[in-house]
Amino acid sequence: MADAEQGADSPRSNITEYSVSEISFAVKRTIEDRFDRVRIRGEVSGYRGPHSSGHAYFTLKDEKARIDAVIWRGAFSKLAFMPEEGLEVIATGKLTTYPGSSKYQIVIDNIEPAGAGALMALLEERRKKLAAEGLFDEARKQLLPYMPRVIGVVTSPTGAVIRDILHRVNDRYPLHVIVWPVRVQGETCGAEVANAIRGFNALDGSGGIPRPDVLIVARGGGSLEDLWGFNEEAVVRAAADSMIPLISAVGHETDWTLIDHAADMRAPTPTGAAEIAVPVKAELEATLAQLWARLRSGIGRLSDRKRESLRAAARALPAPDGLLAMPRQRFDAAEFRLGQGLKANVTAKRSAYALAAGKLSPNRLAAVLDRDRRSLERFERDLPRALLRVADRKREALNLRASRLSVSGIDRQRRQGADQIRLLSSRLTRALDLTLSDARTMLEQKGRLLKSLSYEAVLERGFALVRDDNDRPVKRAAQVKKGALLTIEFAGREKVGAIATDPATPGGSKPAPAKKPTQQGDLF
Repeated sequence: MADAEQGADSPRSNITEYSVSEISFAVKRTIEDRFDRVRIRGEVSGYRGPHSSGHAYFTLKDEKARIDAVIWRGAFSKLAFMPEEGLEVIATGKLTTYPGSSKYQIVIDNIEPAGAGALMALLEERRKKLAAEGLFDEARKQLLPYMPRVIGVVTSPTGAVIRDILHRVNDRYPLHVIVWPVRVQGETCGAEVANAIRGFNALDGSGGIPRPDVLIVARGGGSLEDLWGFNEEAVVRAAADSMIPLISAVGHETDWTLIDHAADMRAPTPTGAAEIAVPVKAELEATLAQLWARLRSGIGRLSDRKRESLRAAARALPAPDGLLAMPRQRFDAAEFRLGQGLKANVTAKRSAYALAAGKLSPNRLAAVLDRDRRSLERFERDLPRALLRVADRKREALNLRASRLSVSGIDRQRRQGADQIRLLSSRLTRALDLTLSDARTMLEQKGRLLKSLSYEAVLERGFALVRDDNDRPVKRAAQVKKGALLTIEFAGREKVGAIATDPATPGGSKPAPAKKPTQQGDLF
């Protein structure tokens, strides 16, 4: 038996024992030695941006497999291209394992899109999304000022672009240029450009820095990857929201970015943006000189025409003596007529006064007084007779009214009122009888109609009304359950109680008839 036990233990003693940690770290070293530096092509999945620690965790996958990926914080801040969900990329790094969960993963040092085709597909998808939101609509675009006083430029302060812009502005129309320095390539390019556009819009001119009248976002030419920062959504939204007119001058004439669609104007080059933003000073001066010459010539011609018109009007006017001759003659004639009229008026007034004086002689006044005295005496003589006639008329009127107010008159009026009341009373009685008769006839008709439509008329023809225990009519036999309490109403509102049973017993015999109740409800 000892030999048997030894034979059973001998196979285990020939296998080396490892701890879990030893196996995990051995696999880790094997994978890291074998795949020290690799490039993996796959689709980004599960990317949610950097973690709060600054590291980024996601997955690379293809149609058959997937592998975990991690970008440490130090490498993430140096990436020229940021990963995006669903984008096919080429990741460069080394394979390693994570012993804590027995998983292998790639630690990425660099990441780039899997060819221009993937970037173009992403660019087209983003362009359609932003266009659907209306950020590229022509109605949103603003007109550029013809003669700006301040220009804001968003670009790199050390590149040739800003020198070209400043040189062209100074040649054409020198003015104040404010440069907002940004990175025009790399990871932070998009965020810096968007912040610069919003920063210029936030200026109100009260802090010593004037608010620009027009903005230029400029960068030199480059590949699609170099210009990718100007395709970021934050840059496009900042350009679309800008209240200051914005000129996009990114890349060469053949280079198109999404900010070109959102800007109010696109320039083929940064130098072209400067030419669009400002006019040519020499041309303005020449135009002003030409306009000034035309103005002076026009004023001269207008003065000549007005002078000729004045001379013609002066020739058409008569001499001063001719103008005053007619009024002077009319004045002399009026003066002569005034003297003659005054003399004639004095003569007429004197004649009138003489006539009035003749009427005011003593004899004339005595005659008038005598006439008035006779008239007064006649009135005095006739007044008592007139008063007596008026008193007689008043007395007759009073007697007539008194006769009307006598007892016989009052009785006569009372009799007339009583006759009229009796007449009205008889008419009212006839009207009431007629109204009551019509109402009684209508009520009888409606009663007959109600009785004909009532279920009681149906009961009079031999039918019965069945109600359940809630006093609701039962319309179908299917509504009645066996053993249910029923009330059956016959003609004359007679009611009996009943209990629902089967129509026939299993043997085919009918149920025994119930006893006749002595009063309503005895069957219950």
